[in-house]
Amino acid sequence: MVAACTTSGGPASDAATATSGGPSDAATATSEQPSTGTATSERASTTSLPSTPGTTSVTTSSTVATGLEVPWAIAFLPDGTALATLRDRGEVVRLTGGQAGRSLGRVPGVTPGGEGGLLGLAVSPTFARDHHLFVYLTAAGDNRVLRVTLDGDRLTDSRAILTGIPKAGRHNGGRLAFGPDGYLYVTTGDAGETAHAQDRGSLGGKILRVTQEGRPAPGNPFGDSPVWTYGHRNVQGIAWAPDGRMYASEFGQDTWDELNLIQPGRNYGWPTVEGRAGRVGLVDPLVQWPTSEASPSGVAVAGGAVYLAALRGESLWRVPLQGNGVGRPERLLHGRYGRLRDVVLGPDHRLWLLTSNTFRGDPRPGDDHVLALPLSAVR
Repeated sequence: MVAACTTSGGPASDAATATSGGPSDAATATSEQPSTGTATSERASTTSLPSTPGTTSVTTSSTVATGLEVPWAIAFLPDGTALATLRDRGEVVRLTGGQAGRSLGRVPGVTPGGEGGLLGLAVSPTFARDHHLFVYLTAAGDNRVLRVTLDGDRLTDSRAILTGIPKAGRHNGGRLAFGPDGYLYVTTGDAGETAHAQDRGSLGGKILRVTQEGRPAPGNPFGDSPVWTYGHRNVQGIAWAPDGRMYASEFGQDTWDELNLIQPGRNYGWPTVEGRAGRVGLVDPLVQWPTSEASPSGVAVAGGAVYLAALRGESLWRVPLQGNGVGRPERLLHGRYGRLRDVVLGPDHRLWLLTSNTFRGDPRPGDDHVLALPLSAVR
């Protein structure tokens, strides 16, 4: 049973919306087994709607791809073509034109293990000119960000732009996204060493903000440093509201998972605190959940709400945005598709969901899936 309270504080408000429940070690487990399925195309639809160029036909709801091997992130090219990363295979696949899972090639240097491998994916905001993709990967000695060129249907010209992010079998972070300011935001985990999070000289346990060359972006809060915020355990999702506010999901350890409002230079408390603490100098989450009900990964903002894909919670959490605060969280799709790894607002105005049942849990026929649902159908 969810018990929550609404808040209406300002952007820096310490008020939080919390759910009830006991602690869990869900976010600390590390052993995850991939599947060996082959991606296929499968459409299950009802009422048809106009299609977006480069995507599968827009329907009330559809299964865009099935049988994917440990998928991790979804991103869209400017023409609407959907791409996804496969964590353990180290591949980027194309999910468009009825050819779901068509490989664009392996990203060089991926060394999968535990929760590491090929993780985040972002498309250059100047893709029409440069054809660049950005990927976050676990290499032999670190986590790093690479820039690659998409030449037709193959990846070429790989170049590391950001290296030295701590790696481990767990807490690797890995989400990439370009912000409204045109700079690349990179989420990292503490790699199991909690001291990384409070050490501003370490790239672990941070949200980073860099240029397309990997240099610290102008206006960063700590001078010539890529660090945007610190004190994070394992940020797994980031997204922006139309008014520019930035939100991030974060795995807790034993007690509380979090949705945070991200502000530059702020300290989000890990490992000093987990969840709400009300301590001066530390930012409290907007919302917190027991780790058994969330383990939130990808984040999207759509229709006046933040959506969080929940892994152990096997749900899509909807958090309404109300003025400068948030409303009562709603638990959607509970148990319907199993573990959810990513949620992205597509160019067709649907929420694209990525399941993660072969990663850990109880695989279902055809797992893992990419699904696309209109906001009105997400209940």
